[in-house]
Amino acid sequence: MNFQFELIEDKIEFFEATDIKELEKKINDKVEQNKAIMMHVHTVSHQMHVDENGRKFYSAVVHFKLKK
Repeated sequence: MNFQFELIEDKIEFFEATDIKELEKKINDKVEQNKAIMMHVHTVSHQMHVDENGRKFYSAVVHFKLKK
């Protein structure tokens, strides 16, 4: 039996929350998990949307890259 391991070099993850603190916690938790597989944050993009009832909705896209 032949096993071959390849490292993940790029990983993009999407997050959403109803408040900014919750979004930040979700991202920070994932950053800690990805450290275990030797990935770091390359870029972060985020947006905030207000619906017709005035409720705020936050989303983010985080691009992780392999540490070299």
